[in-house]
Amino acid sequence: MTAEDTGSLLPKGIVKPPKISRQSMTPEEREEAARAKREAAKAEKKAAKAPKTPWGRWWRNVQNGPNRIQLGMCIVALGVVYGDIGTSPLYMAQSFLSGQGGIQYADRHAVLGMLSLLFWAITLITTIKYVFIAMRIDNKGEGGIFALFSLVRRYGKWLAIPAMIGGAAFLADSVLTPAVSISSAVEGLTTIPQIAPIFDSNANLTLMITVVIIVVLFCIQSRGTERIGKVFGIVVMVWFSFLAVVGVANLGADWTVFEALNPWLGVEFLFDPANKAGLAIMGTVFLATTGAEALYSDMGHVGRGNIYATWPFIKVALVLNYFGQGAWMLRNQGNEQLYGIKSLNPFFQMMTPSIRSVAVILSVAAGVIASQALITGAFTMISEATSLNWMPHLQVRYPARTRGQLYIPTVNLVLCVATITVLALFRDSEHITAAYGLALTVTMITTTILLAAYIWCAWKRRVFAIVFAIVFLAIQILFFLASMSKFLHGGWFTMLLTLLILGIMYTWDQGTKVERSQRRHMWPKEFLPALDALHRDFKIPYYADNLVYLTSDNELRRLDTDIFYSIFANHPKRARAWWAVSVQVTDDPFTREYSVENFGTSFLFRVRIRLGFKVSQNVATYLHQIMHDLIKDGTLPRQSSIYPKVDADPEIGTIRYVLVHKALMPESKITSRGATSLRVKYAIRHVAGNPVKWFGLTAYNPVVEIQPLFVSTHKVPALKRVALRKPKRPVTLQEIRAEQRDEEENARAAEISARESHEYARPNFELRPASSVGRGKQASRAADRSTAAL
Repeated sequence: MTAEDTGSLLPKGIVKPPKISRQSMTPEEREEAARAKREAAKAEKKAAKAPKTPWGRWWRNVQNGPNRIQLGMCIVALGVVYGDIGTSPLYMAQSFLSGQGGIQYADRHAVLGMLSLLFWAITLITTIKYVFIAMRIDNKGEGGIFALFSLVRRYGKWLAIPAMIGGAAFLADSVLTPAVSISSAVEGLTTIPQIAPIFDSNANLTLMITVVIIVVLFCIQSRGTERIGKVFGIVVMVWFSFLAVVGVANLGADWTVFEALNPWLGVEFLFDPANKAGLAIMGTVFLATTGAEALYSDMGHVGRGNIYATWPFIKVALVLNYFGQGAWMLRNQGNEQLYGIKSLNPFFQMMTPSIRSVAVILSVAAGVIASQALITGAFTMISEATSLNWMPHLQVRYPARTRGQLYIPTVNLVLCVATITVLALFRDSEHITAAYGLALTVTMITTTILLAAYIWCAWKRRVFAIVFAIVFLAIQILFFLASMSKFLHGGWFTMLLTLLILGIMYTWDQGTKVERSQRRHMWPKEFLPALDALHRDFKIPYYADNLVYLTSDNELRRLDTDIFYSIFANHPKRARAWWAVSVQVTDDPFTREYSVENFGTSFLFRVRIRLGFKVSQNVATYLHQIMHDLIKDGTLPRQSSIYPKVDADPEIGTIRYVLVHKALMPESKITSRGATSLRVKYAIRHVAGNPVKWFGLTAYNPVVEIQPLFVSTHKVPALKRVALRKPKRPVTLQEIRAEQRDEEENARAAEISARESHEYARPNFELRPASSVGRGKQASRAADRSTAAL
């Protein structure tokens, strides 16, 4: 039947599928191209103007290198990177006073000792380790522990262990950061006299406000860190300026607290019996460095040069505020009115009530920004773990102009739920602070191990690597031991999260290794003859005109074994054309390219679609364009469809999409640990997300198939055949038919016998002539002969 026989069967105006626009650029691309053209013109103008001074030549080299500094991105860096470390003044001094037993016990020796430990912790850990050393070691501009592992993995397989542990600990602590930062800021509202009675009458009001702020924060993540960072950057600039001004105001004319710059005061206080907190004081000091790891992991978002340019301002503001709080504590040690205040917080108490209101507003904003720094860092680390095959492949969106700024919806939802769970468990910032920081010390220790390995193997600076490892491992192990005091007070929660995330990474990695132990690909001489025979076998009806498989393999001159056996499994899936399509995301935001390998046939096509990270991955729409292009150049035979379809394309035949999932065979030659890893991996993949939605195939009812995982199998022992006892009743077809024949013969014999006995038993009183009697006997004998013949 043709369209000429039936007329058009396609209804018009009902289905309106997406169409391909032949315009070279979208409005967004034109705007981006114009911006790039303007920047190129500025760069060309600057290049034409040669610098005349050594300072000018140095600046030009900086701007042309990886350390390029841009004013706009410096503002973004303030908003995205420094939020976590900027909220430490909110609760660090409060934790110190709590550990000493109150402000009345915080004498000059204790305060100066704490400030000395704090200053040198920030200097050694944040400035030297992360800013000066770690940020020089990047993987294509990306930072963080997973990017670092990608650089050192070739130097030893054992390095995967600290990388996994550190990454899991960082992600676990990311759950607590929004809770502790925002809740500690919101609780500052209770220190404002005008509204304090409202909070006294409703104990859960601060918790409710915190939950609302956190939910709103996670809801705006899809807009991207570039837009958020510009807004947050201005707020952070104001926040750190406020910290510096308040700190200087509380220093007053007494700047003697800067005696704490002497490191010996800190060491002396640490081991002094008068230190009521003992070694746990290092856990308090560590709170001032909690944002250092986020600073490294967010490097890909804002650029290394912009962090270099902004860090001095950040450190000066922090030091001034911490020392200002120290000066306030020294002045008020004898103030008995402060002795009875529960959870005394020097940060808010050192301000007048009028300024305190402004501080609360700014601190809430700073808490939100601190959460943002950890959230963006978590997105980056999950993306890097996915590239290492330590995490399931999740849908990733790129809401900004650079690929380094990304958004993962599934991770965003999980972090939001986990953060609200933390608030439900711990209720307030005092209890959350008791759990905060323990897991992050583990991340810092593992990062130090990986950095030392890179310095030893890549830089070939053996002495420096040894000194670096000894110094920073000693400091951070001390932090870890001090933080272990938090384990029973809530640290168990972050350690439990760490183990959970580590379990996911380990099982996914082991499951991937088991999968790769099989033969995953076939070469043309192995699959082409079989596919050609199936294509020409007219006895088998078409499964579809076009059978499309999605694959992650970007190599065009081979075929996945899963696809091959899916075509031939059970009933062979004959089609006019088989397609194996892969999607590759590029670093350029607006790439739209495709390549095709047809192996010299008209029925098999390997397609690689290369899309920019800003381009929607609508595979179905782009595949229609590819089919039309191949029909035009004669590579693909013409197709037609007269019946209605969702895609409303009469020039393309029916299309069936297939996704292949793997399952473990019971007799596979694999250890129990490997089998468990595979089962857990497949369960995680089932929960993590569905590629059908990512590629816009939901409306096309794709088929999801399960194919066995072709790992080597054990030899299965043969079964021993046991003879059956002779049945009392017939069970075979021959016996049953023989029995049926015997039953039929017996039934006929019984019928004849009954008839004869009936005839002989009946009396005959009829008088007949003698001649008729003779004829009767003859008839009787004839009847007997006929009966015998039967």
